[in-house]
Amino acid sequence: MTAISRRRVLGYGLGLGAAALGLAACGDDANDTPQAAGNGGKDYTGPKVQLNLWNGFTGGDGDIFKKLVDQFNGEHTNIAITVATYKWEDYYAKLPGAVSSGNGPDIAVMHIDMLATFAARKVIQPIDDVASALGLSESDFAPTVWKGGIYQDKRYGIPLDMHPVGLYYNKALFQQAGLDPAKPPTNKAELESALGALKQAGIQGFWVSPFQFTGGMTAYSLVYQFGGSLYNADATKAAFNSTEAVDAVSWFTKLIADGHSPANVGQDADYLALKSGKNAFNVNGIWQVNDLKKSPDVQWGVAPVPQLGSKKAVWANSHNFTIVQQKKADANKVAGAKVFINWLSQHSLDWAAGGQVPARNAVREDPKFKELAEISTLAAELPDAVFPPAAPGIGDVTALFYTAFNEAVLGKKTPKQALDDGVAKADKLLEDNRKKYGS
Repeated sequence: MTAISRRRVLGYGLGLGAAALGLAACGDDANDTPQAAGNGGKDYTGPKVQLNLWNGFTGGDGDIFKKLVDQFNGEHTNIAITVATYKWEDYYAKLPGAVSSGNGPDIAVMHIDMLATFAARKVIQPIDDVASALGLSESDFAPTVWKGGIYQDKRYGIPLDMHPVGLYYNKALFQQAGLDPAKPPTNKAELESALGALKQAGIQGFWVSPFQFTGGMTAYSLVYQFGGSLYNADATKAAFNSTEAVDAVSWFTKLIADGHSPANVGQDADYLALKSGKNAFNVNGIWQVNDLKKSPDVQWGVAPVPQLGSKKAVWANSHNFTIVQQKKADANKVAGAKVFINWLSQHSLDWAAGGQVPARNAVREDPKFKELAEISTLAAELPDAVFPPAAPGIGDVTALFYTAFNEAVLGKKTPKQALDDGVAKADKLLEDNRKKYGS
């Protein structure tokens, strides 16, 4: 995906509650599926099946994904995958109705923070048998990503990748401020020292975006780094107004008052300023690596997000494969879908070139992955990835944190007041979600 188009994922989880209503009974006959000609994903020996796959890869990653699907189709004479691609927000809004009417896909690529919502409404089906038949376990994947595919003790997603945020920096501005471009900051003291040097050189070094992309994702990371959390342990209450969370947001927003960022930064202006030599630091997604490679005149680097608090933590998301519920189950189609999911997981090295960290350990350990220097650098953040809890409708609730952060950055409210107000709304929505989704 391109840099600017990534903000389309602001639609993740938003407005999906109403669309998903009425699906609780959809696909209940899936559990009565007869045995198919296959063994849970290792191979498929039955009659030829035509499978529809939906995804939201509308940018350069979509071209890579389609090439992989073509390769799979060429290697499997009895399984044919047809790909349908939509903008992510359109895709998530369209999927529940399509499944309810019997026109849904067989396979759906889904972000990890959406699994619980669609599992609760039985849009997707449990796939524990895929993992067990293939002998897959947590030891085969990054633990954070593997655990994120579970809802109510059942697995609904097989992870393909993880895409975290990282610290991008402008090497030319480093040199202008007398900083070593080979040594990006790794902690709070080093970052604050660098910002001081940049300020002395007349450079506003860290532009604070009030939008989810990318200021909100930075604040999300800092809340956890400072020892806080967005939710309590069972996600029944919001917790992003804790002392730790307030301290994190206050530190970040104070960069504006201290002259390290202009006020009222526009959408994507922080990233564009990095590219144009006006902003030294930008916490942004791994997907920007390939975009920056298209600008040979920009001297840049990328590193893990510095540890500014008591522990390491970063915002991240993950693409997972899911198998969609059907009004009438077809065991052969399900068996064929499992073969495809397993195959693409094993062939995710090519996918990494599109700006993703492979979830599968064996792929990340491949010497060829190490050659993807920038992607490999951010793969070090895998243990630090913090995903939202597996609760239905959690995307709507997390959006309230981003709204509160926006109000704090724009000076509409103090950080504490903004976060307090956000938590009050979040707690109400969490209660409403429990009633809506029956959890």
